[in-house]
Amino acid sequence: MEGDVTANGVRLHYRIDGPENGIPLVFCNSLATDLHMWDEQIAALTDKYRILRYDRRGHGKSEAKDEPIEIKTLADDVVALAGELGFTGGHFCGLSIGGMTGQAVGIYHPDAFKSLALCATSSAIPQEMHQTWVDRIATVKEKGMEAMGDVTVQRWFTDTWIAANPARVAEVRAMIVNTSVVGYSRCCEAISRLNYTGQLAGIKTPTIIIPGEVDPALPPAMSDVIHENLPGSTLETVKGAAHLCNVQDPAQFNDILRRWLDGQSA
Repeated sequence: MEGDVTANGVRLHYRIDGPENGIPLVFCNSLATDLHMWDEQIAALTDKYRILRYDRRGHGKSEAKDEPIEIKTLADDVVALAGELGFTGGHFCGLSIGGMTGQAVGIYHPDAFKSLALCATSSAIPQEMHQTWVDRIATVKEKGMEAMGDVTVQRWFTDTWIAANPARVAEVRAMIVNTSVVGYSRCCEAISRLNYTGQLAGIKTPTIIIPGEVDPALPPAMSDVIHENLPGSTLETVKGAAHLCNVQDPAQFNDILRRWLDGQSA
């Protein structure tokens, strides 16, 4: 089932897969992707889980609003969407900015989900990385999203995987270049202001952290910081994978996530 709903004042495009009586699970994408970022997870999970995927504001088929946002805004979006579609109280899995969104959910909406999976993400952007985000915004405003296509793919996957998977690489690249400049820029601004490390101890929702072992975008050390500052959290690494670890090694990623979800659903 695919459709659109207005949640938290923005029109969001979504898709639902899996049995009607399945355990609810919400996926939250990385920057510059749409809901098809999670295609490799669907067959592995829909025997038991009812999965809600959606396009973040300014991405895919969702509405792009040219207004300042914070990561908390994105958390408010997904919690409102889950409420509209009957996924409150289910599980949450987010990658990159999706994992940042998951932290904000845990901090500001502690009762929204039963568990959190925070993948290939960070709890703060170091000051020395701030200019990187400023530069990306300037690049896309001057040259458009096409300028981010190849460089982003190279950051998200290892060279050997890119060479061996041209069809999937082309699909991911298309997601990147088809993202609206407004949506990308506003999310980049929000990421550049990320600073949740000091609030992680307040998250009471059971949480697993899943980094990619060779992620150059948000290195595993950033996941270690989350793990160290979030009491009771679990950490499992996708070996040999870069940033989009769910796409690069779905078998390994799905195994980690499925074991976690099944354990939290018992």
